Amino acid sequence: MTEVTAPARDRLAEILGSIAERGDERATDLLVALVDELRPSRPHDGATALTHLHALEYLLTANAAWRDALAHQLAREFSACEQSTLYSDLGILPSTGFFSELWRRVGDRLLPAPYDAGSLRSVLARLFHRNTDLLWVGAIADEHWARLFDLIGLDFLAPQADRHTLLELLESVRIIAYRLAATGLEPDLAEVLPDLRRFESAFVAQQLETERFIAAWHEALRDGTPLALDHRHILVLLDQCEQTITRIRRNTPNTGVSVALTYRLQRASENIERQRLMLPLLDPGPGRHRLEASAQLFKRLVAAECARARLRPHFSRNTELLAREITEHAGRTGEHYITSSTSEYRQMFRAALGAGAIVPLLAFAKLWLHDLHAAPLIQGLLYGLNYAIGFALIQVLHFTLATKQPAMTATHLAMALDAPPGQRPDPGEMVEMIVRLCRSQFIAIVGNIVLAFPLAFAICLAWGRFTGDTTVTPETARHLMEDLHPWQSFALFHAAIAGVYLFLAGLVSGYFDNAAVYRHIPDRIRDLPWLRRLAGDARAERLGRWMGDNLGGLAGNIAFGFMLGLTGVIGYNLGLPLDIRHVTFAAANFGIALEALREVPTVLSAAWVLSGIALIGVVNLTVSFALALMLAMRARRLRWREMRHLVRPLLRRLGRTPLDFFRPPPDPGEEVAAGPPAP
Repeated sequence: MTEVTAPARDRLAEILGSIAERGDERATDLLVALVDELRPSRPHDGATALTHLHALEYLLTANAAWRDALAHQLAREFSACEQSTLYSDLGILPSTGFFSELWRRVGDRLLPAPYDAGSLRSVLARLFHRNTDLLWVGAIADEHWARLFDLIGLDFLAPQADRHTLLELLESVRIIAYRLAATGLEPDLAEVLPDLRRFESAFVAQQLETERFIAAWHEALRDGTPLALDHRHILVLLDQCEQTITRIRRNTPNTGVSVALTYRLQRASENIERQRLMLPLLDPGPGRHRLEASAQLFKRLVAAECARARLRPHFSRNTELLAREITEHAGRTGEHYITSSTSEYRQMFRAALGAGAIVPLLAFAKLWLHDLHAAPLIQGLLYGLNYAIGFALIQVLHFTLATKQPAMTATHLAMALDAPPGQRPDPGEMVEMIVRLCRSQFIAIVGNIVLAFPLAFAICLAWGRFTGDTTVTPETARHLMEDLHPWQSFALFHAAIAGVYLFLAGLVSGYFDNAAVYRHIPDRIRDLPWLRRLAGDARAERLGRWMGDNLGGLAGNIAFGFMLGLTGVIGYNLGLPLDIRHVTFAAANFGIALEALREVPTVLSAAWVLSGIALIGVVNLTVSFALALMLAMRARRLRWREMRHLVRPLLRRLGRTPLDFFRPPPDPGEEVAAGPPAP
């Protein structure tokens, strides 16, 4: 432990002496100076903060007058301030909702709230006025804070304690209990967990038990008798409330989830946690237990005050469940993109060929729309509509666009990594999944490109024979070729933009899959009166079921199409070189340009173009896969070190059987049919 310097000890002694000299006068500024002396120069330096705290304890122990003066000053602060908002509000989400709280935080960052000497919450904010104070305060163990609190008499149930604070604590406990009861009666909670309607709610029961406990306290204070009721039954009911929240969270894959529901669940969890911290302060048992509880509550309040205006914690804790459900739906979709057998591998190839046949048509349509010379916004919308229709057609026909896979398969990989606590996923199974993922992705890209390029060339050739003219001018063809050069153009940057869009399209798909479950979209469609009259009950039910299965995919593909179509328009209006490069469209554009030029390119230029197409594909896949994996792992609170134990077995597998990453081993039935190997 570091030794406190003499100047630091002298400054602490000077502040304590000044507090003693002020007598009955409130001296909040001296308390601020005292906390400033305890604060280390580096926020993470908990050892120095503890040394300063020990120095303060030594001075208070050695000088009874200083100790009594500091205790008296703190007692004046508590007795003169309203306290319930500190205990029941700070660090707990308000009932206003996600976006209202977001704007409140933004406003507090730009224009902080004024100081209110009559509010203990405002006094705490003035004492711990740096956002980093939670680091050194949290680094000091509870026992050290409890010892300091004991030294200065911060035990609100001690005989000499001010009853004002005790009444404020009781009022705070009542407020939290009522909030929990109201949360348990929210209709969206009962919608996802019908048991809340059928059985007695633990949320309501804890409020009734809390009222009994508070009434017992008031009776004890009025009559001067011992407390006739303890808080242990309230803790049992709080456990039941938390179990209910856990059941709702676990049931969301079947019921869906919304931002509002996520917000309410988070708010309920925070109220339960705060009630568990508050109730031990009202336990008339040993004082040491209350002091340790006071230390825990103190550290939690300081941390909440330091994070009160921060935006990142608000986003992370209130969107975590929604992000998890979005990625959960995407992960279940991703399972279908990972082949396990030779037959599935061939089926993936055929599905990729289907998408490779549609993409050249979309490329031609875009060139035709370009020749319309419409206004930039109209042209962008037409481009987007062209892409959206094509991608939706690929979805409806069950074809596969290779670049759509990573956003789904990355989430499926994160789901597999999410092992139960204390366990680790089997490395062999994880390596096998990654190998199957790689070869599935490989054959999908091959299937897209192997048909997109020659089909685009053949259609151009047929068009020229039929009309006597080229599809595009030689200047446009050369421009298409130049756009595919990996170094002399923005091809890789534009490919990264497309990768981001692929990731966002995966999020849109997951969101609408979740909405289809949460909003009961299939049932709503099935029960439409006009649809049942026109199509009949059976067809209406089939349509509802089909929409439930395909709504996410259609929404993601349509969103992806308009993102691709409007990027150039946005770049044009902003004066930025924004565009997109997609590997399958790049292959189709190469076929169009090659036929329009009607000349054999040099080996060097062809090599540059082919390498550009390959790198565009790599960037498309890498960006979308990395972003999807990051989001999925964060939604599951997984760390990247969960992947470290897979590196060695994956490299061994790559060195031993590298072809497994590109093609599957033959099925057992095929090996038998092939007969024994030749001698």
